[in-house]
Amino acid sequence: MAIAAKRQEASVSPLAAPQLAFADATLALGGKTIIENLNLGVRPGEFLCIVGASGCGKTTALRLAAGLYQPTSGAVTFDGQPMLQPRREIAIVFQDYGKALLPWRTAAGNVSLALEAGGISVTERPARIDALLRKVGLPGHAEKYPAEMSGGMQQRLQIARCLAQEPKALLMDEPFGALDAMTRQGLQDEVLSLVAASNATVIFVTHDLDEAIYLGDRVVGLLPHPGRIGIELAVNLPRPRDQLATREHPEFLRLRRQLFDFIKATEQ
Repeated sequence: MAIAAKRQEASVSPLAAPQLAFADATLALGGKTIIENLNLGVRPGEFLCIVGASGCGKTTALRLAAGLYQPTSGAVTFDGQPMLQPRREIAIVFQDYGKALLPWRTAAGNVSLALEAGGISVTERPARIDALLRKVGLPGHAEKYPAEMSGGMQQRLQIARCLAQEPKALLMDEPFGALDAMTRQGLQDEVLSLVAASNATVIFVTHDLDEAIYLGDRVVGLLPHPGRIGIELAVNLPRPRDQLATREHPEFLRLRRQLFDFIKATEQ
C-alpha cells in the first residue's frame, strides 16, 4: 500500500537551515565518553534515521536531542536555541510503550494527559481526543486501558499522545522493535502518513536497516566507542513509498548493502 507523503517531496529543502543541530556535541557519563564530536543538522520536515551497532550511542544521541542529557562539550540546538531542558515542541516515542503509558488511565485519558499539560480546556478535549484516536486507527477504543490493548495498539496510543502536543519534532527510539513484522510494517506506513500531514521533523532510531531506508530521507550510521558519524546516505527513493515496490527498488538494495557492510565492519 502506497502512503501519501507530499511533505518529504515538497517541503524538505536541502538549503534550509537545520531545525535541530549537534555542533561538536560530546557526552561523557561515568567517566566514559558515549558520544564524541557529533556534528549533525536535521532540516525542518526531514525524516532522519539513525542506525548502528548496539552500544554505539543511538539512544544517547536522541536523548541529547530531547534535552534529557546535556552535552559535556559542544552544543545541541533547536530552532537556534540551546536544548537545556525538554521542550513541548519536541515529543518522544519510546520503544517500551508499556512504561510510557499510564496503566490507570484509559486510552482517552492517556491522550488527554498531553492536552491537559498544554492547557487545552475541558470542553475542547473530547473532540481532539476522538480525532487523534481516529488518526492513529483506534476509533472505538477510547475507554480501553493499555492492558486491554495489543502491543501495536499501545504503540498507536503512545503516538497519539505525542501528536496531541502538536510537536515540531518527533523523536522515535526503536518504536516498533518489539512488534511482529506485519504490525511493524503497518505502523511504518501510518507514521509516514501522520508525519506527512503534520510536517513534523523526525529523528528515528532503529536497528533495522530496511526500516531506516524505507522511512528516511537520510540515514546516518554511528561508529561505536565512542559514538560518532561513520556513514551518511541520502535516500533518493520515490515517494510515496510502497512496502513491496520500494523494497525491491535497485536503489533500496544498493543502500541496504552499503549499510550492511558498514555495520558489519563496526562489529569486527
